[in-house]
Amino acid sequence: MTCGTSNMIDDEPKLVTSSNSQRVIVDGYTFTIEIYRLETDKTWTLEVVDGEGVSHVWDDPFSSDKDAWTAALQEIEAGGPLAFMRGHNVIPLRKP
Repeated sequence: MTCGTSNMIDDEPKLVTSSNSQRVIVDGYTFTIEIYRLETDKTWTLEVVDGEGVSHVWDDPFSSDKDAWTAALQEIEAGGPLAFMRGHNVIPLRKP
């Protein structure tokens, strides 16, 4: 009897990062725009990390990475970078 070992990590879908993911500077403030999806998904997730290291993740997925990119820039520019960074729904991650 032969027993095989299954590696669960190999079975998990890979993360696909959009080529639209990049750093941008708006009014002197740096933001990292991350757009990604699982290889098995068709929709994209948007995450923006501000210069203070706070992650802002959109709840709703995007049908294209270009739509996610546009949404990020519109949101940052709408009220300005400081208003974006101090949004009422932001919970900063604790640094170790």
